[in-house]
Amino acid sequence: MRTSRRRGVGLGIACLAVVATGSARAEVTRFEVLSIERHALEGRSFGGVGTYDRITARATVAVDPADRRNAVIADIDIAPRNAAGKVEAVADVEILRPSDPKRGNGKLFYEVVNRGNKQSPGVFNDANSKAMITAADAGNGYLLRQGYTLVWSGWQGDIKSATGTLALSVPTLTGVTGRITAELVFDNLTSPIIAPLAWPAAEQDSAKLVVRARWDDPPDSPPDMSFRFVDPSHVEIKRPSGFDGGGLYALDYVARDPKVLGVGFAATRDIVGYLRRTVSSDNPLVEGRLSSIRHAYAYGQSQSGRFLREFLYLGFNEDLAHKMVFDGMLVHVSGARLTAANMRFGIPERAPRHPQDPGSVADRFPFTYADTINPFTGARDGLLKRCTQSHTCPKIIEADSEYEWYNSKASLLVTDPSGKPVKLPPSVRLLTISGTPHLAQPDAVAKMNPLCVMPVNPLHQGPIMRAMLDNLDAWVDRGTTPPPSRTPNLADGSLLEQDAARLQTAIPGLPYTGMHVVAAEEDLRVHPSKILGEFKLYLPRLNADGMIVGGVHLPVIDAPKASYTGWNPRVVGNGPTTLCPLIGGAVAFATTREERLKNGDPRPSVEERYASPSAYVAKVDEIAQALVRQRLMLAEDLPRQHQAAVDNTLARLQTPQVKVH
Repeated sequence: MRTSRRRGVGLGIACLAVVATGSARAEVTRFEVLSIERHALEGRSFGGVGTYDRITARATVAVDPADRRNAVIADIDIAPRNAAGKVEAVADVEILRPSDPKRGNGKLFYEVVNRGNKQSPGVFNDANSKAMITAADAGNGYLLRQGYTLVWSGWQGDIKSATGTLALSVPTLTGVTGRITAELVFDNLTSPIIAPLAWPAAEQDSAKLVVRARWDDPPDSPPDMSFRFVDPSHVEIKRPSGFDGGGLYALDYVARDPKVLGVGFAATRDIVGYLRRTVSSDNPLVEGRLSSIRHAYAYGQSQSGRFLREFLYLGFNEDLAHKMVFDGMLVHVSGARLTAANMRFGIPERAPRHPQDPGSVADRFPFTYADTINPFTGARDGLLKRCTQSHTCPKIIEADSEYEWYNSKASLLVTDPSGKPVKLPPSVRLLTISGTPHLAQPDAVAKMNPLCVMPVNPLHQGPIMRAMLDNLDAWVDRGTTPPPSRTPNLADGSLLEQDAARLQTAIPGLPYTGMHVVAAEEDLRVHPSKILGEFKLYLPRLNADGMIVGGVHLPVIDAPKASYTGWNPRVVGNGPTTLCPLIGGAVAFATTREERLKNGDPRPSVEERYASPSAYVAKVDEIAQALVRQRLMLAEDLPRQHQAAVDNTLARLQTPQVKVH
């Protein structure tokens, strides 16, 4: 079932507890250091930077409801207040700083945690662990070798603080009720089945349950379907006949006791501002009455990237001293989405997937960084509207996978809601990492998922993302203009109308139909909400191998041994008219021409593409070197790409061939 998954990873360290109080400021009234671990990560040293220390802490933030910068927080005006009239929240904080700050680069790398978890080690360090506890957890050590001070803090108020999970304690509006709809997709046929609810039920008699095979089907209440509340936070559903595992269930009920989740935006602003600029003995990043931080960068992936887009949109990159919180932002695999955090009964983790409601609160206007007009409401807006007014817009690079074009409405980043091209602000770069899924582990290989038609796309985006962080740093720190945006677009024909896109390819084992999530304007002022209309979307143009032609191509895409896609349909029995969530597909080429012809495969075989294994390696090297010249890959990744080509593991297929000799 699709619901929140809150995994924790044990810290397992015993450190001296240090309590630091004093220097109270309006935004951070208490910064309590709980432990300091000298020479963390088992004492591993990272190049010229040396070792790192780990600091775990708790930060108490006091938010003034009367401040105009906080007035955008939903329900801040009715939230419980402390004796000073402020709304308090308490965040978990974790810091990895160079043991010798003088050997660091003077830059704070703040990762917005995803459901309380760290994700950046897997992306930038090629690490297979999120914990960052052992020496191996640091992977190739990229972030630490650069000398960054790494900071994480809790922002999500609907999860619990636990070992390895950073959360934020926010006020509850006790006794407040409201009618909401919980959407549930189980991906199985278990019946009856018990599902958790994001918000507890206030009363049960008026609840209603309907089911649909697809979001645009009329809601149905089959006589053999029933439900009951196990307790206020769980519902048991008896599944009806005639619906497969991908059926969409919607429970309409009265919920109670929402939390003021939007405080998470203010907490992030104030904690980073405190660590960056407050000169106090409380602040662990102060050295000799001077801050060790010159610049601050934010990174957010998926849910966390959506958080950063909304952080910008709501104006939180202006701190309480009217200065920028983050000088640069690296937004990753968020598409054109926001969050469902800053609203009553919000669900921050929610980002509907095929087949769920396309007009959800996570998919609302505005979609892109330039100002555009909503054709259904007449509103003119853009993600940078507030920071432009306050002169606090950061440099921004948004990097999306191919999956985002099918699931997260990525075409609305480059076109307005009516389908016309938009001109991006000069402070923004957009990038599509073509042929990649939403996310993949650094050591993933293509293998079957029982829900999906094709083997799962295993491609990892680390080589491009390391280059993007390097470009962002050079842009902010030295004024070096980054490479231009690289996405499918209308100007060069790499985007197509939906009807034309559906007719692009007919490759055995690659069942492309142009399937995608639609984008809609939804009137949330009424319940149930009402769809006002659909925004115009485009889909990427494909090449003869069924892969998109626009964006940035890794060597594995331009020297391929398989077709890699950002989409993958579900199998019959689990919503076959919809997409598998978060993953793409990978379909290997035939090894020989004879095999290809036997299978009726129009894609040239491996032997037809590469005269020898060494010719394949040479092609990979050529493409990788070109990417380095274009500043789309770092020189340090050249040997990795080369060796993977030699070992025949670059393609991430399950049966590698013999090494080149």
